[in-house]
Amino acid sequence: MLQSRPGLVVQGLSVALGGRAVLRDVSLDVAPGEVVALEGPSGAGKTTLLRAIAGLLPAEGAVLAGGRPALVFQQHALAGRLTARENVLVGALARMGFWRAALRLWPRAEVAAADEALAAVGLDGLEARRADRLSGGQRQRVAIARALVQRAPVLLADEPVASLDPATAEGVLGLLRDLALAQGLPILVSLHQPGLAARFADRVLRLEDGCLTPS
Repeated sequence: MLQSRPGLVVQGLSVALGGRAVLRDVSLDVAPGEVVALEGPSGAGKTTLLRAIAGLLPAEGAVLAGGRPALVFQQHALAGRLTARENVLVGALARMGFWRAALRLWPRAEVAAADEALAAVGLDGLEARRADRLSGGQRQRVAIARALVQRAPVLLADEPVASLDPATAEGVLGLLRDLALAQGLPILVSLHQPGLAARFADRVLRLEDGCLTPS
């Protein structure tokens, strides 16, 4: 069912790391249900921008999202010995508490939510498979499902297909496109493949030397 979401608005975001300006007065917006791709050379500040929007780096400026965005990392950040379901349930830690997770005392409602998220990303039936026994594309889908379970108002993805073969990359980006439309989810994704960005994103923004430029 389409959900009502506020979208993402970034106003005048600036980040300095080690005394060096990495982002300079970046402003952008992503509407509910929209996929916006962020392009730019290595070192342009794409990862820094996504991490700052997610609240993982100190920054000046404003991020308006109706809550804390969820970030899908480039290298999945999954625990190989945990099952797909358990990795997804990590996204619900803020609601469950660490001790429940440590003892694997998962509430039934959260298990159901995790399984629903896995089904939404096309992994129905693989809930009990260990993450280290999944393909690269499947692991990335688990990471996306984990982000969905966070119930975040915005989804950010940092080079989510960088290590995937072309066919799998298209499948993951198609999944993000479908999730945006089905859930009214604003998605900001960094990509280094212009062709994929043009095909799967509604808009493309370019970041160079910490500043947004026309794409």
